[in-house]
Amino acid sequence: MAEIPDQDGSNGLSDLDRFDHAILRNLSTDGRMSVAELARTIGLSKSPTQARLRRLEADGFITGYTALLNPVRMGLAHVAFVEVRLSDTREAALQAFNAAVRKIPEIEQCHMLAGGYDYLLKIRTQDMPSYRAVLADKLSLLPHVANTSTYVVMEAVKEGAY
Repeated sequence: MAEIPDQDGSNGLSDLDRFDHAILRNLSTDGRMSVAELARTIGLSKSPTQARLRRLEADGFITGYTALLNPVRMGLAHVAFVEVRLSDTREAALQAFNAAVRKIPEIEQCHMLAGGYDYLLKIRTQDMPSYRAVLADKLSLLPHVANTSTYVVMEAVKEGAY
């Protein structure tokens, strides 16, 4: 689980006990779990479980609930990771790149990195021809892109969090 800094700069994880961690773990795999079922699973009664859940939401450990979609069933079985190097890494260039990335629906994830390249993108498309179209018509036209390297996923071994 990623550390979420508090206002004082700490991550707040020291304030979480085994029940809080159990709540987070269970909800990360089944966000539709009822409070009663969650309480039974973690070994607390419903009221304290509900109070802990509200606190975890208020403290920013739980930021929302969403449906997990099956990308294969939606015709998006092709996954590629793309390393991107920018020709300009000043703040204005980074902001322009970030804003443009957010507008491309095929980009499932975008991470700025330190190292040999500037960004790592996770792209989902129907197949290789549709990926090539995204690369040619969208990725290569992003602001300040100097070059890209593509890695095609053969199999997802583990996905998910916590």
